[in-house]
Amino acid sequence: MALEEWRVVPCPRSEVKDFTESWHYSKSINGIKIAQCFKLVNPDGYLCGVALYGAAATTAWKKYAEVESDCLELRRLVCVDDTPKNAESFLVGQSLRWLRKNTDFKVVISYADPNHGHSGMIYRASNFKHVGMTAGGIVFDWNGKIYHDRALRTKYNGKLKPFAIRLAEAVKSGEAVTKVQTGKHIYVYDLRR
Repeated sequence: MALEEWRVVPCPRSEVKDFTESWHYSKSINGIKIAQCFKLVNPDGYLCGVALYGAAATTAWKKYAEVESDCLELRRLVCVDDTPKNAESFLVGQSLRWLRKNTDFKVVISYADPNHGHSGMIYRASNFKHVGMTAGGIVFDWNGKIYHDRALRTKYNGKLKPFAIRLAEAVKSGEAVTKVQTGKHIYVYDLRR
C-alpha cells in the first residue's frame, strides 16, 4: 500500500492515548506536557501511527533554543508493525511541515534509545542532525514498566508523591530491579531554516 493515500492529521491527546500506550515500548504518556499530537491514518480511516510533541522533559532546551517556548521535543513516535516502508519518516516529515506552517516553534529535539534497539534512522531520514549522546543513567524495572531514577524524586507541593514512595520501597525490597542504561542519541531539527 502506497503512502500517498495516507494522511497525517492533528488530533487531541485523548484520541491517541490508548493507541500510544498499547503500541509504544514505554507503554505510557504520563507526565508528558503535550503541545501537539498527530495521527497517521491509512486510506480506510484506521489509526496506524502517532507522533506526540511536547515540552522538553528536562532543561535540555537551553542547549538548542533561547527560550523554552521555542523548543519542542518529539516525545513519542509509534506506528503499528504492518505499516508501509517509511511510514515513520512520512509521519515525522508531515508533522514537521505542519508545525513549521502553523506554529512559532523554532527547533525540535528528539532522542533515540539504543537500550530499546533504536539508533535514530528515522530522524536521520527526516533531516534531523545528530548532535551527540546523553549521559547514561539508572532505571527501575517494576511491574513490567521501566521508570527513570528521577521518578524517585517526584514531588507535589514539596512532598514526595505517593508513587515515588512506593517505587522507593520497591527498589529497597528488590521488587523493582535496578538497571544501568547507556545514553541516548540526541537529534535536533531546525524548523525555521
